[in-house]
Amino acid sequence: MRKARLVLALAIVLCVPRPEAPEAANSKPRSATVSVWRAGAWRPWWRSDRAPTRWLAPDPELTGALSWKRLDEGLEWASLRLACGAPAWRARLIVARLDPSRLELSLVMDLSENNLRPGWSIDRAPEDALLAVNAGQFLSTMPWGWVVIDGVQRLGPGAAPLASAFFLDDSGRVGWIHGELRRRPPGVVNAFHSYPTLLTGDGIVPAALRTPGSGVNLTHRDARLALGEDREGWLLVALTRFDVAGDAASAVPLGPTTPEMAAIMGALGARDAVMLDGGISAQLLLHGRDHAAPLKWRGFRKVPLALIARPR
Repeated sequence: MRKARLVLALAIVLCVPRPEAPEAANSKPRSATVSVWRAGAWRPWWRSDRAPTRWLAPDPELTGALSWKRLDEGLEWASLRLACGAPAWRARLIVARLDPSRLELSLVMDLSENNLRPGWSIDRAPEDALLAVNAGQFLSTMPWGWVVIDGVQRLGPGAAPLASAFFLDDSGRVGWIHGELRRRPPGVVNAFHSYPTLLTGDGIVPAALRTPGSGVNLTHRDARLALGEDREGWLLVALTRFDVAGDAASAVPLGPTTPEMAAIMGALGARDAVMLDGGISAQLLLHGRDHAAPLKWRGFRKVPLALIARPR
């Protein structure tokens, strides 16, 4: 069934009309608009030619379209519809917010024993998981960059201009390091690297996401997944799904650009944020102890690293 859905999704991608003149990664992108479906109408809330360089607070136009539903103590979720540029057109945004002071967060590195290939999917999430999501990025078969699990460093830091490290220390505090990791903070229990950085502390959008020719493709559209932290200390997990032809086409890897995803995280109230592996890797499980059936957004590729939230 999953294979059939992937074949259908790829067929839709091949049939999607392409722009007449694709833009190079370092060319000046055309002005783009992102709108949200709210109160029966599409309401524009972001334009690339007027994009904020810093997000100081949530955008009420976007957050006003969210209706948060409680899954468990310290865990809520909501979704909304977005309109963006071709060939994505429409995207469903799924957002989970969790309070790390009320939930236990951990990392799992899952590689098959015989060939060390990525082995994790949400189907391998533990039964008591309230949230499970693929974490970081990976190259070939291994996670990219720094990985610490249960206080043991599994992989050393990676080097990239827009890398961000997310970590949890032995007091349960969440921490972020944007840019080069010069030294390991004390008491780190779990940590991973990812890229590109979307917000570099206090809602600042990196210059490379605002300036063509800085090494980031500003026009490429894909299914997205991001992790952030708001000013109240809640973590935000945001996932997008293609939303043109119903569930059958939700696996089509089209969605917001990287600058648009930075704007989404800023508009949700994040002060720090980083992209996680998206495309066909992006997957998310949400569950509440009082809810019989978990909510699942599957990926079509196994990954080596996952972030898990459990009840304390």
